[in-house]
Amino acid sequence: MLATWWRHRARVRGVPAASGGAVMLLPGMFNSDRSNFLLRRFLRRLGYRVEGWGLGRNLGVRSVGPDAERLIARVEALAAEAGPVALVGVSLGGMLARLVAHRRPDLVRQVVTISSPFAGSGRATNVWRAFEIVTGERLDSPAVVERAALIASPLPVPATAIWSRTDGLVAGEICRDEHCDAVEVRSSHLWVQLKPEVLIVVAQALSCR
Repeated sequence: MLATWWRHRARVRGVPAASGGAVMLLPGMFNSDRSNFLLRRFLRRLGYRVEGWGLGRNLGVRSVGPDAERLIARVEALAAEAGPVALVGVSLGGMLARLVAHRRPDLVRQVVTISSPFAGSGRATNVWRAFEIVTGERLDSPAVVERAALIASPLPVPATAIWSRTDGLVAGEICRDEHCDAVEVRSSHLWVQLKPEVLIVVAQALSCR
């Protein structure tokens, strides 16, 4: 990890400063806000107001509500203070970020997804059984199928999708589509949000909106 940071040190130093607005970070499945500590610290040093989602571990609908109402309430409260919010989500967190943007585009400035398999079948991953256990939902249930279709549809706000061919847990080709800015990185799925190249892409995406 240290060698990777050293290799990217010049690019890290050259990322643009905050362009304004608040950012909310959404963790991956079964992770909490602690998993995004490095990304949060990095963006704060650039001058962004950065908040976690504040909903504990990401257990899907068990955390956010069937219609993401608990997450939407958190985004709404932040938007009331700071204006439309940029949502940056890792894996399942990115899919929930897209769901919020569809349901309440008035609250969302942009969405950045990191290794989020939103554009294909949930079974095109090596973690679909874990998803069903953690969330208590079946991928073939009507509610999940309907929600997945909404998440996969083109967003009403600008979107950036960070993806990897070497992900290992989810298929890289379903982590982006033609309706968003897709940026490829080289990373495994686990702890992808700690990679310097990922932090750089997130900062660049945020600075453009």
